[in-house]
Amino acid sequence: MTSERAAGFRNGIDVRVRLRRDGATAETAFDGAWWPRSRELATELPELVAALDLLGVRIERFTHPVQPWGPVDRKIVVNGHTVRTGGFCSMDPQLVSVTVAGGRRLDLLVVPPEADALTGVRALRMSGQRDERSTPQRILAAAGTRPLPEVTHLVSVRAG
Repeated sequence: MTSERAAGFRNGIDVRVRLRRDGATAETAFDGAWWPRSRELATELPELVAALDLLGVRIERFTHPVQPWGPVDRKIVVNGHTVRTGGFCSMDPQLVSVTVAGGRRLDLLVVPPEADALTGVRALRMSGQRDERSTPQRILAAAGTRPLPEVTHLVSVRAG
């Protein structure tokens, strides 16, 4: 494993993750967002763990919905630290959960890897803002919307 990869980077490309600055409250549906590049947890998860470690978030456990993800070992080791994993059929397919040191759980909205760049960046930005009404569905729907083109009304002038 190269030092770049161990630090949470793939070929110089930053891992796309964002946490809410002021943390979550009981009213918020999630604590941040993650935009993986694929559905292969065996590739994506070590990079997420390393990136969050750089932010001071040490993951002990990672849980995910079974359906949208590829297989991953029950335990992975990143930078000498073991993270247990678990897949559940009952989880919201748009969220993953990490348990950090001390037992606190963080839920991350998953921006679909297939999302175009504009949608992905918008979803990451929006997920970091405090809005108690935000749900994964609302964030992804709002991030995917494109502003309507501005149409100026033409006034027809008749020569006459």
